[in-house]
Parts: sequence; structure tokens; C-alpha cells
Amino acid sequence: MDESTSLDIEALKMTEEQYVLEAQSGHLQQPRCDAVDTVGLYGWRKRFLYFFLSLLLVIMMVNLALTVWIVKVMHFTVDGMGNLQVNGEGIRLEGISEFLLPLYVKEIQSRRASPLVVRSKRNVTINARNDQGQLTGQLTVGPDSVEAQCQRFEVRTRDGGKVLFSVDEKKISIGTDTVRVTGSDGGVFGHSVETPHIQADASQDLKLESPTRTLTMEAPRGVEVTAARGKLKATCRKDLELQSTEGEIFLDANAIRLGSFLPLGVYSPSSDAASQKQTVYELCICPNGKLYLSPAGSRSSCYSTSNVCLWN
Repeated sequence: MDESTSLDIEALKMTEEQYVLEAQSGHLQQPRCDAVDTVGLYGWRKRFLYFFLSLLLVIMMVNLALTVWIVKVMHFTVDGMGNLQVNGEGIRLEGISEFLLPLYVKEIQSRRASPLVVRSKRNVTINARNDQGQLTGQLTVGPDSVEAQCQRFEVRTRDGGKVLFSVDEKKISIGTDTVRVTGSDGGVFGHSVETPHIQADASQDLKLESPTRTLTMEAPRGVEVTAARGKLKATCRKDLELQSTEGEIFLDANAIRLGSFLPLGVYSPSSDAASQKQTVYELCICPNGKLYLSPAGSRSSCYSTSNVCLWN
């Protein structure tokens, strides 16, 4: 009984020792790895990363240098850019400015006591539009002409109170006290002219002429032709008519002279020899209104049977 028990104990010890040895041998022996993975950039990838970072740094430096150069050349400040200043009243430009595209502004004003000059190699066009963008007025200054397109064109005084000149589709109005025409040929009008007063300059003659047609002066309350310090001359190629429908024609002067162009009326053959020595004549009028001269005598020599009256 004791021997068998001792054998079992010995066998158990041997079994425990083998287990401990196997366990220790299992901890000591580690599995072998044939392939080892490394972490990081090596070779051409590393060189490419360094090149890209260097290129990016160079671009940033060039960009910064260009920015500093542009700021210096364009004179950027807190108030604006160079000659362009922005303030509460608007934008102020100093010197010559050039615009390549249309400019939309509300008001353009020059500096005090300085002119405003707008230059262009072709023409200068100023447009005015309404809220819908439709063109309501246009002013074009070209090399050969100045054109204004609008419903009404006005020229006012400096204070803007009086209209000096206005044009619309129906009429032209001139609001000045005097309209002066300085051309050598005077003023040429294609149609009628309505005016209350026509006056020549001092020491100048006033001439109203119609070269190929008739000259008519009409007024509802009379026409007055006055030459204060000169003579009044009316010349025509055909008939000169002075007509009054309701009143009379009144000639008031110290002397009324009729030139030698009036015909001499002869009413009898015996009077031809006497008329050659005659120096005094009387003015006669035919029933049709024609005037002629007749030798003056002790009584009137005007007869309706005169040769002048019979010819007409």
C-alpha cells in the first residue's frame, strides 16, 4: 500500500516536471517571421515630396513679391488706389483717367476752378436712361458734328431761371433780347418768320430781300417801316403794291418826289410842241389807278382820254 502510493506520487511529480518544462519551452520559443513591413517614405517618393514642398515655397515667395510690387506700383492706401480716392462723397480721380468700357455715374464734377475735359479719339457719347433701361436722351460729340437726341433741348442762363434757346418737334424758341446774325449774307429763311421787331446794327443798312419770289409783310394791326436817320428804298422788278383794305395809305413828308420814270400823258396833238417847253407838270391818275404826268396849265390837264390811260 505504501509502495504503490509512493509510485503514484513519483509519477505525478514526473508528469508535473514534464508539463513545466514543456510550458517553459513554449514561452521561450517565438514564432519566426520571414517578411518585415517598414513604415515611412523612402526612395523617389521622399525626393518627390521634398521637390513639391520646395516648389510650393518658391511659388509662395514669388506671389508675395508680386503682391508687394503691385501694392507699391498702384499706390494702394487706406483711402483708395493711387489717383483714385474713395470718400463719403464719392470717388475722386486725380490726373488723366482712361475708361475702356462704359462708365455709369450719377454726377461728374471737376475740381474747384478747374475745367472738366472729356477726350476721345472718335467721339464722346452721353446717354440718359429711365428706370426700365430705355434710352431717353443722348448727346454725341463727334469730330464733325454735335448731335443731341431728346424730346426737348434747352439752353438756360447761368442761374437756370431763363430759357435762352429751346427746340422741340414743333417749334424753336429764342429767349434772348437780341438775335444777332453776323454773316455777310445775313439770315436765310425757307418759310415765314414771325417777329415783333427787325432792326439793323448801328451804322448798318437793313435789307429785306426775296431774290426769286415775292416779299410779303403782314400784321393784324399794321406794319411800320421806319428809317430814323436814313432813306427807305423799296425796289421790285414788277409791281409794287401798297394795299389797305379798310383804311388809307398816308404819305407824310416834306417833299414827295416821283422820278422820271412816270409816263407823260398826251391828250391832243397840238399839245406835243408845247410840252417840249413845259417845265411844270401835274400828277394825274387814271380810273384804273395808273399815274402819269400832264403839262400844268391854268386849269387841270388830266383827262381820262389820255394816251397813258387808253394803253391800259
